[in-house]
Amino acid sequence: MASAASRVCESPGCNEIAKLQCPTCVKLGIQGSYFCSQECFKGNWKDHKVLHKIAKGEGVEGPGYPDQYDPWPHQKFTGKLRPFPQTPARCVPSHIPRPDYATHPTGLPVSEQQVKQVAQIKTLSDEEIEGMRVACKLGREVLDEAAKVVDVGVTTDEIDRVVHEACIERDCYPSPLNYYQFPRSCCTSVNEVICHGIPDLRPLANGDICNVDVTVYHRNFHGDLNETFLVGDVSPAAKKLVQVTWECLDKAINIVRPGEKYREIGNVIQKHAQAHGFSVVRSYCGHGIHQLFHTAPSIPHYAKNKAVGVMKAGHCFTIEPMISQGTWRDELWPDKWTAVTADGMLSAQFEHTLLVTDTGVEILTARAQRNGQPYFLDKL
Repeated sequence: MASAASRVCESPGCNEIAKLQCPTCVKLGIQGSYFCSQECFKGNWKDHKVLHKIAKGEGVEGPGYPDQYDPWPHQKFTGKLRPFPQTPARCVPSHIPRPDYATHPTGLPVSEQQVKQVAQIKTLSDEEIEGMRVACKLGREVLDEAAKVVDVGVTTDEIDRVVHEACIERDCYPSPLNYYQFPRSCCTSVNEVICHGIPDLRPLANGDICNVDVTVYHRNFHGDLNETFLVGDVSPAAKKLVQVTWECLDKAINIVRPGEKYREIGNVIQKHAQAHGFSVVRSYCGHGIHQLFHTAPSIPHYAKNKAVGVMKAGHCFTIEPMISQGTWRDELWPDKWTAVTADGMLSAQFEHTLLVTDTGVEILTARAQRNGQPYFLDKL
């Protein structure tokens, strides 16, 4: 075993600091594979050795792996994407504070449930606003780390590993982990996946589009953002979809100010999407965020919605339009998380966490480089 930096052991349920790294993984260029001891390494050998075979391009005998992986034999997929195996759940060191659902057996966010029926939108104090600024800055740093590795041949599991370790390095808990039992530290939504894609061992292919959705929990506050990335040589049609989706978010942000109705956000987004022949997903919406991951207000992205509330200074929420090439309708994979377009066509998404100020809006998750422009513009 090779020596390893200070990381968390990948053995399920083990929160010990990792001291060793699998030498075969080092030779094969497999990222991660850190363990606290020989005992943990040996205990995970049966599952772990599969990574070596996949990296070598060898067939894997038995059910549950890419060449024979068919977890839902009767599933009628809407597009070309298929599920791949997942590595064991990653652990967060015990010294990092975590939200209530992190240790709940069903991942239930009890604090959110207690205010679920309350439509009142919280106005943050100056101290709470500063807490949100810090969490969102750290969330942006984590997504920036993920952006460095998105490329042809990289698995979404590897992106998840980078996100997970970047969170831990910043004393953050990755908010998606165990939220209603979501099994990973970020969402990676590829091609026809609208949102909530679960990172797995599928390598990204040339021409894919891949959304990476990151949320971090730091000192009682959540910071939430996502971007869609271009993988290799992407078709003009896919580039147009990604471009228009970003423009939908940008135009929506431009109307955020005290006194504006939340329902107007959807009108702006759908007008722009439809002008380019695209549709707006209706099943998922933006949301209030602060000490709670998801709370009031709910912010639909489609027109003529019935969103309740008027923006006031101190309100904090996300806008995260999901724009599709074809139908706005979606279907859910049997994993109960992966939402895909009903016709199998592409879907893209962008998200920022926003603070309403006395004079307008502050984008808490803005990218520091390129005047806040998203990464896909770097490749155009």
